[in-house]
Amino acid sequence: MRFFTVTGLVVRLTEALRAGTLERAFLDLQRSDLVVLDEWGYLPIDREGAQLLFRVVADSYETRSLILTTNLEFSKWGAVFTDDQMTAAMIDRLAHHGHLLVFEGESYRMQHALMRER
Repeated sequence: MRFFTVTGLVVRLTEALRAGTLERAFLDLQRSDLVVLDEWGYLPIDREGAQLLFRVVADSYETRSLILTTNLEFSKWGAVFTDDQMTAAMIDRLAHHGHLLVFEGESYRMQHALMRER
C-alpha cells in the first residue's frame, strides 16, 4: 500500500518528469496493490499535473485498487483538473468498478476542535 496527498504525488511525479525518472516513478506505483490518494480536488492542479494524475488512474484501472478521499462531487472535478474531457474519462474509469462511500454528519475534527464553542 502507498499513501499520498494528491498535491504530494503531483509534486513527486512532476519532479520525476523533470529528472527523467518518470517511468521509474510509475513502476514504483505499479508495485502496490493499493494506492490511497488523499485530499483529491482540494487544490487546483495545472494541466501537466492533471495529466500525470490521469495516468495514475488509467494505469490503475483494472490492475490495482485506488482509494480517493474528497469532499467534491463529480460535477466539480472539471474545474480542478482543467480538462473536462480528461476528467470525464477519469471518472468513467473510477466509477466502472468503484464503490462510492458517502459519510455524513459533523466532521471528526470539528467535534474535537479546541476552538469549538462550549
